[in-house]
Amino acid sequence: MSSPEHLPRLFIPLDAVEGAAHAGASCLLSPAQARYLGTVMRKKAGDPVRVFNAEIGEWLATLGEIRKDRGSLSLTEPLRPPSPRPELVLAFALLKRDATDMVLRMGTELGVTRFLPIITERTNTHRTNPERLEAIATEAAEQCERLDIPTIAEPCPLASLLGAWPEEARLFTAMERAEDRGVTLHATLRDARAGDGLLIGPEGGFSDTECRALLARPAITPISLGPLVLRADTAVAAGLALMGDGLRSAQD
Repeated sequence: MSSPEHLPRLFIPLDAVEGAAHAGASCLLSPAQARYLGTVMRKKAGDPVRVFNAEIGEWLATLGEIRKDRGSLSLTEPLRPPSPRPELVLAFALLKRDATDMVLRMGTELGVTRFLPIITERTNTHRTNPERLEAIATEAAEQCERLDIPTIAEPCPLASLLGAWPEEARLFTAMERAEDRGVTLHATLRDARAGDGLLIGPEGGFSDTECRALLARPAITPISLGPLVLRADTAVAAGLALMGDGLRSAQD
């Protein structure tokens, strides 16, 4: 048998597992998973795969019956126990479709637990395809070997995000040319702790009105991502990398 890290890895919802997770427990595959394993990967009954979710951890499993659009498997042995992940919230202005897809992929790989898409004055699109975004996040989680799938909220206006943000959590906000607005930057993303969030604005940045509204909120912690003006999706990657470093340091 191949070493486990080279086996196909699939997210299995908890309700797909019949009863408690134990050796021999049966799991149903979705039609898409059955097609992927049987048609794309050419797997057959008896072949090993890996399955995971946040509640059961990661398990080695064996394929049972597999047909064109249905299949099942049975759990064989545990590979990794459930492991809680520090909460990391990313609020980001919706971008064009490909850029939003990239934000979901990179954010999942960099540990985001909750995505909060927002609508700003300079947002170019106001709609998303929830099923598509969930599929992108799931695929990214399967690839990067995390055990959980991040949640993705419905898009909301920036004002709604600010009104609902908990006072005890900081919302680190990337603010271009903050010094030109008379804002002194004291904090960095390495100061982040579990439950804090990162807010990235649209291409072109937040408007003057939005910046004033942001700075009036005590939870807002303005930060800089460096001297260069970054694309919004690049800013997401840079910010999350720094914020993740802060969260890991806090756990040590």
